[in-house]
Amino acid sequence: MKNVIIGVDVGGTAIKMALLSLEGNILQKEQKPTPVAEGEDGVIQKIAQMADDLLKRAGVEKDKVAGIGIGVPGPVDAQNGIVQEAVNLHWKKPVSLRERLEQMSALPVFVDNDANTAALGEMWRGAGQGARNLIAITLGTGVGGGVILDGRIVHGMNGVGGEIGHITMEPAGGPACNCGKTGCLETYASATAIIREGTRAAKEGTSPQLAEALARQGFIKAQDVLDAAKAGDQAAVAIVDQAAFYLGLALSHLANVLDPAKFVIGGGVSAAGEFLFSRVRESFRRFVTFSYVAESCQIVPATLGNDAGVIGAGWLVRSQIKEC
Repeated sequence: MKNVIIGVDVGGTAIKMALLSLEGNILQKEQKPTPVAEGEDGVIQKIAQMADDLLKRAGVEKDKVAGIGIGVPGPVDAQNGIVQEAVNLHWKKPVSLRERLEQMSALPVFVDNDANTAALGEMWRGAGQGARNLIAITLGTGVGGGVILDGRIVHGMNGVGGEIGHITMEPAGGPACNCGKTGCLETYASATAIIREGTRAAKEGTSPQLAEALARQGFIKAQDVLDAAKAGDQAAVAIVDQAAFYLGLALSHLANVLDPAKFVIGGGVSAAGEFLFSRVRESFRRFVTFSYVAESCQIVPATLGNDAGVIGAGWLVRSQIKEC
């Protein structure tokens, strides 16, 4: 009987891997540096090696493993297990990850985008439990997202469904985004955006607390801005207000179209807690069209942290292999 799953979260810095029960509980986990310099071959071989080592350390035979689920940064053809490209891994052409890893591991492999697997993790074992219609958002260097409708990830025709961070919030004159456009949500609500505005406030002298942090450290962190805002620094409060305003506005558009039960928000910026969430909810209620949607839709913090990706990757296996 197959009674365990391997979940993998591949990032540009590290490969996280966990051995999971069929209920989604982490039995063992490990993390290794991603050998980006070794190209796609090196990364895939590293995943296979880590899986073998994890099973040996846990004393689990391979015939007990239901499969390997993997979350990868970048657009993914989930049906065929092909990573179209992965900038953080320096994969500039399609990589048949499922086929190649199945050959190396002799196990079924399922692949999806890492933001999608994080969303699935929160649905299965995190803040989204009990909701089959939810949207997960990660506020980090950028703004990532995963849309789940009726328990299934929305991929879209090209595998880029859920790119919430690139919703245009200002059609003209907004900050430049790494995607090449301007005014995207992530230019207002990401840690990068908060750092940009905090650095400006420090240099212009409108925030004494941030100016002191810049002089002391030589740079500004998003946490510096959040701490200053909580301490009552008005320039920092204005930065948080701007991020919350645009995030709430974006969520209202998504709610009008998709009517989710929950928005689950994670990532480093979400550590601001209710100081941020109360403001996001206020903006959301201001712009959402239907009052009963505003009342029924919850905006909550993610709860799984760095484990969301490996747990959600495990769900890729659990949801598709019916007889375990």
